[in-house]
Amino acid sequence: MKIRQNGTSQNDPSASATRGRSSPAFLLAQIGAHAASRFRERLAPLKLAPQHAGILRIIDASPGITQQTLANALGMLPSRLVALLDELESRGLTERRENRNDRRMYALHLTEPGRVTLRKIGSVSREHQENLLAALDETERRQLANLLQRVADQQGLTPGVHPGYARLGESETGQKE
Repeated sequence: MKIRQNGTSQNDPSASATRGRSSPAFLLAQIGAHAASRFRERLAPLKLAPQHAGILRIIDASPGITQQTLANALGMLPSRLVALLDELESRGLTERRENRNDRRMYALHLTEPGRVTLRKIGSVSREHQENLLAALDETERRQLANLLQRVADQQGLTPGVHPGYARLGESETGQKE
């Protein structure tokens, strides 16, 4: 194996990536993984994970949503959602109220501390986006958003719902835990 001056070998796949441009699919995956990791780091001081932030956002947008409706909207296992809701409720960010239409179900609501936390999440999200897209001007950001929305629509992704919710509670091999 011949080593080049830059420390890579001729057989090193990363060397070919540095010679040309990566594919759009790879770049989406690379940036997506990076963005998710950085967002998780930015939420850590609030003692929240990204899935908590998303759930709080949806409850705020749909006060009184039932656990079952929320689980269906997120495409996730209801048992995993219950665990996440228990975490948020134990921190005083959400509350389950009796559902007026069906006493067997609970209506989910944000508490005042939950609304304050959601505003903090909004600030973290704006800072995250600004940092992530600093290389683009406003016109380029709108163009990127429009192009990505077209791809998301074509792929049948649910608007505003991260597809990772469907995998919560699965092992690395994709098996339900």
